[in-house]
This record gives sequence, structure tokens and C-alpha cells, in this order.
Amino acid sequence: MEPGESSYSAERRRFPIAFLAGAIVMALLFGGFYLLTRILGSSGPATAVKLPFGPAEQAYAERIHFNDLHLSRSTNMIKQEFTYVNGTMSNDGDQTIRAMEVTVEFRDDLKQVILRDSQFVIAPHGDPPLNAGLSREFQLTLEHVPAEWNQEYPSLRVTGLLLH
Repeated sequence: MEPGESSYSAERRRFPIAFLAGAIVMALLFGGFYLLTRILGSSGPATAVKLPFGPAEQAYAERIHFNDLHLSRSTNMIKQEFTYVNGTMSNDGDQTIRAMEVTVEFRDDLKQVILRDSQFVIAPHGDPPLNAGLSREFQLTLEHVPAEWNQEYPSLRVTGLLLH
């Protein structure tokens, strides 16, 4: 404080500096949050990717089998219920599967589809390919299966393939 200056004017002079420092800190926080969500969002599951499923892929899908299906359910701390479909997928063909999408369907007592969901069992980026003649375990996670479900195993069918 300079001679003859009141404490009020000294505080007034420091206010813009404190305000500016706070604004810079907030801008850095928001900028960091924005970059973090962009980075994490780009490395998440590629749900927008549509795998080919033309005549060649459809013919090859007949060589892919799903065995030893098991269902389980769990509830997390915030009461969200999850249903898991576990099993083994077998590549009984002569090509390597680089990516595979399946559609799982749950039915009611009248055999009507009440839930249809498509998921990758071999993601296009990140999962190792499934070589010809080999098998591998898989797991599908569903957030909510309707109460009308007939408690039977769901149907699984290949709906997208990337072969090599």
C-alpha cells in the first residue's frame, strides 16, 4: 500500500488480478476436461463402424459357431442390472476373422423379439484376430433385458465380418 492510499483502493487494485488468475485457472480446467473427453471418446468402442456383410461374409458366417452359452446377471451399487452372455466362438473356416459383430435377440413367451442388440465380439481395433480353426471365449454385456423375457437362451447371429 502506498502512502495516502486506503486499504479499500489497494484491495480494488488487487481484485482484477485475482479475477484474471481465477479465469485463467477455470479456462485451463475446462480446456483440460475438453481434451480429456475428446481423447477418451476417440479410443472408446467404435459403434459407428459398420462391418461388411455381403454374400462372401454371409457364406463364411455359416462356418462360425457359438457354443457353451451361459447367462448371468449382476446389479451394481446404483441398482443398474446387467445381463451377461458368455460362451465360446469357433472359427471353423479357412480364413482369419479380423473383426466380427453379432446380433443377440431375446424373446418373450410368444417368441416375439423383445430385445435386439448388436455388439462386437472381435472389435476392429484392439482385439486380436481369430485364426482359422481356433476358438475363443467371448462376453456380451446388456444393460437391461425386459421382464417379459422368456428366460431362454438368446439367439446369436453374425451380422458383420472383416476377413483376412
